[in-house]
Amino acid sequence: MAIAARDFRELRLDAMSRNFGALNALKGINLTVQRGEFIALLGPSGCGKSTALNCLAGLLTLSAGSIWLDKTRIDELKPEQRGFGMVFQNYALFPHMSVRRNIGFGLQMQRRSKAEVARKVDEALSIVRLGTQAEKLPGQLSGGQQQRVAIARAIVIEPPLVLMDEPLSNLDAKLRLEMRAEIRRIHELIGSATIYVTHDQEEALSLADRIVVMREGEVRQVGTPAELYAKPAHADVAEFMGYRNLFRSRVSKGGDGISVTLGGASLRGTPIDMTGEGEATVAIRPDELHAASDGPIAATVESAQYHGRDFYCLGRTADGTQIYFCAKQPVQKGESVRLAADPQRVLIYAGAPA
Repeated sequence: MAIAARDFRELRLDAMSRNFGALNALKGINLTVQRGEFIALLGPSGCGKSTALNCLAGLLTLSAGSIWLDKTRIDELKPEQRGFGMVFQNYALFPHMSVRRNIGFGLQMQRRSKAEVARKVDEALSIVRLGTQAEKLPGQLSGGQQQRVAIARAIVIEPPLVLMDEPLSNLDAKLRLEMRAEIRRIHELIGSATIYVTHDQEEALSLADRIVVMREGEVRQVGTPAELYAKPAHADVAEFMGYRNLFRSRVSKGGDGISVTLGGASLRGTPIDMTGEGEATVAIRPDELHAASDGPIAATVESAQYHGRDFYCLGRTADGTQIYFCAKQPVQKGESVRLAADPQRVLIYAGAPA
């Protein structure tokens, strides 16, 4: 395909900040994105990820800091001068225009020739596999097809950067899985950098080269999906990355290493940001806390849900601690179980849970 991202080396955010009155929505964001990278901005609602995307797009001005594309400062440029492609959550297609005209709109605004517009639109239609739908109106398409049109419109201008704001949130589960694969395929095909906003950690893990976890306008951790899945740097990052078990505990050191007390039992663990003894937060994924006959933690099953291969369960220890765990075999409400976890997967953070 002839469509390819414009050449650049890196996008750099230097202390990017945005205030809304007294509210600091973004607090000095620093990030460097290389050409060809797929970056996911991940975090709960209100963490600042969409604000960051809108600042990149030029839809919001910065309160402080700067944005650079190689040696060119772009935060003072108008949105259309930045040349970025953007895919919105609600597609934002023109309902009265055909698929072909929707895709070609940006090229027409750039005053490209009719022949070039037609050629580029055909290439974009081929990339998103919508060649047979070119003359239809958006209302005649499925949600997944409309999202493909939005992606085609974003890439047809050959942007150095494609910005995506929760583009799959309006699709059903099956379509979301299909579109994930499509988005990654198109990203690799055109060679642009992609910055993708999502609150879905599974989506971020499956799509991104690096994940930027945000909270209250700040970057909490940047890393590969494997790094964030296995070793979140902070307890709040662990919570957002699927560690549903967050416990208040105390750390003690002994001959067999670092231990914490959980549900009245002693459990060995791995310190992440804790060097001594004292109050701590313990994080364990439910799927890494499993039933074992010799497990140190005793619990009573309160509920169990079948998830196709495993049972995801909620139990309660004798001291009243709720604990989520995974079982390979069926368990019943009221049943007593013993639970264990690999010490490498029992993560210990300084301080009590937030």
